[in-house]
Amino acid sequence: MQKRPRVVVSVGASADGKVALTRDALLMHQPSSDLWGSMTPRAADPVRIDILEVLREQYGCNAILEGSGSLVSEDAIPEELPTYDGDTTGLYRHFLPPEITGLPSPPHMWFTVVDSRGRVRWTEKHQDWDVLVLVARSTPADYLGYLRRERICYLVVGEERVDLARGIVAMGTELGVSCVLSTAGGGLNGALLRAGLIDELHLTLAPALIGGLGTPSVMDGPPLAVGEPPTRLQLLSVHADTGGSVRLHYAVTES
Repeated sequence: MQKRPRVVVSVGASADGKVALTRDALLMHQPSSDLWGSMTPRAADPVRIDILEVLREQYGCNAILEGSGSLVSEDAIPEELPTYDGDTTGLYRHFLPPEITGLPSPPHMWFTVVDSRGRVRWTEKHQDWDVLVLVARSTPADYLGYLRRERICYLVVGEERVDLARGIVAMGTELGVSCVLSTAGGGLNGALLRAGLIDELHLTLAPALIGGLGTPSVMDGPPLAVGEPPTRLQLLSVHADTGGSVRLHYAVTES
């Protein structure tokens, strides 16, 4: 089997492990972003580091992974797309224009989003970054046609939903990705956990409590089966600052 890229999860949470204020409040939007930032007091020795830069140096990391739920709330109604009226057969093959995939990395980076339902509309572009969408054969043809018109790369990896294991491997084989940094929410990180895809965890805990039944946590998703063991971790480092934040770095151990 093809060796897959390394997967590192980096997440900030409250002391009780919550990664959002409520189920539907996106941290990228106000007032949630300000409220979230206020949980971490200023400190003489802040705990924050640039995890992406660290992983670039260690593993040549050249891709970030996010879920569509970090960009579009569940109750949002995406802008309607034009109907694709051509032959849809070709849409369900990887779309990797060579003028994009051939860019040297570094500095070129991938902002990868899992979006089998075709909910995200892409309006921003950033230097040295390109979007890569992981889709499935169930993804609407109108959305795949839209991605092609906008010259946005995508990988078709899965039937009814995105197969994360196939997607991560395809990022390596098709695009030469060596390491993926997940900055996603609990849903996608929980799916990575259940698929056995996580190699390292960087967890930064803020000195605050959020609570709330159903509030997203560091790892959401299906519970363990009866008798199924938890994923074990090896502590690599720990740092606490004078403001009360704690940064933990773990490696996932062999089961």
